[in-house]
Amino acid sequence: MSTTITLKKINKLAIPALIAGIAEPLLSITDTAIIGNISENATESLAAVGIVGAFISMLIWVFGQIRSAISSILSQYVGANKLDEVKGLPAQAIAIVVFGSLIILAISYPFAKQIFEFYNASGTVLEYCVTYFKIRIFGFPFSLFVFAVFGVFRGLQNTYYPMIIAIIGALLNVFLDIILVYGIEGYIPAMNIEGAAYASIIAQITMAIIALVMLLKKTSISLRISLTFHNEVPRLLGMIGNLFVRTIALNTALYFATSYATDYGKEYIAAYTIGINIWLLGAFMVDGYASAGNILSGKFLGAKDYTSLVELSNKLLKYGLAIGVLIGLIGFIFYNFIGQIFTKEPAVLEQFYNVFWIVLLMQPINAITFIFDGMFKGMGEMKYLRNLLLLSTALVFIPTLLIFDYFDLKLIAIWIAFTLWMIARGLPLIIRFRSKFIPLVINE
Repeated sequence: MSTTITLKKINKLAIPALIAGIAEPLLSITDTAIIGNISENATESLAAVGIVGAFISMLIWVFGQIRSAISSILSQYVGANKLDEVKGLPAQAIAIVVFGSLIILAISYPFAKQIFEFYNASGTVLEYCVTYFKIRIFGFPFSLFVFAVFGVFRGLQNTYYPMIIAIIGALLNVFLDIILVYGIEGYIPAMNIEGAAYASIIAQITMAIIALVMLLKKTSISLRISLTFHNEVPRLLGMIGNLFVRTIALNTALYFATSYATDYGKEYIAAYTIGINIWLLGAFMVDGYASAGNILSGKFLGAKDYTSLVELSNKLLKYGLAIGVLIGLIGFIFYNFIGQIFTKEPAVLEQFYNVFWIVLLMQPINAITFIFDGMFKGMGEMKYLRNLLLLSTALVFIPTLLIFDYFDLKLIAIWIAFTLWMIARGLPLIIRFRSKFIPLVINE
């Protein structure tokens, strides 16, 4: 049953997924770069974008796990040649996640001030956080709808249409950011941080509309919702539940990092904002290959083709390592230039350059971890991923942060904690995968 896994076949899925994957972090990183260069209160605005971005990213990651759950189930049905049996599932899954997003919007909007006080924001930074959040949160349901549709396309072994949607959304966001943040003299007033929020919302709504049209026109999937739950809904909800708990653990780490950086001072949180956006951009660039692993591992598992599954893991390990090293090298070559893209504030740049080298050294580790994480999602191993992240956050990230913070290392403490956390997440995945599937290949 073995299928030859070539770089060309992987790239056919990975490269479009890579481009699609950077859409959300590109929205945030565009806001960061443009806001960091406004003429008035740039540091405070940059800090606010970073804090709100961390919270919204947490929401998207928690509820956006529907993408991986849908993709996993559909991929396995594709591998088993039983796609017709699961065509009614996507509509119900999308309805569940959009309904959940509306509840979150209704709960979080009136408590915006309290949420960001919890992140240690105060004064002007807190004021900007509330202003930015109360606009941008309305894009949340549209983002989750897009994530769910992307999951359907991935399950169908198609990453091309998500790429098209993501490119349109990202380019529109950049265009609108420049116009709405800086304004056009005599025509559009400069809206500063509010303009960045409106630009993101318009881009997210546009992506959602295009995603809806493409899903209806380019696939056989119907969005007609049956009143009778599909028999895969319990498994889907189980996957989402495990991923939900897992993502809460993930965002606990991000919360600690963001709140500690905020507490150090506005220069620190601004520098952290730049660093975490670059970190996330690198993660989503590698996500293309993680997505290929997600899509193909589910298909091979559904077909019980363990030889191809192991071959896939070996190829992706090499490609991921190469990509991570390349990202790190590019970062070191343009070390000073990258920081100045985001801000000209000397105090912020000083703190950023003190830790940027750690962010770059992490890239190969991140790449391997994210790729195996994607494969485990494709195979439906959500429970194991949940337990691993809970343990790595509780036993590695938080203790490391507290220890190095005790020695007053500030942002260095945060990024050392992130590094050890990623190692603790990735190494067990490699060991578990090889110990489980190599014996099956031998016996195949």
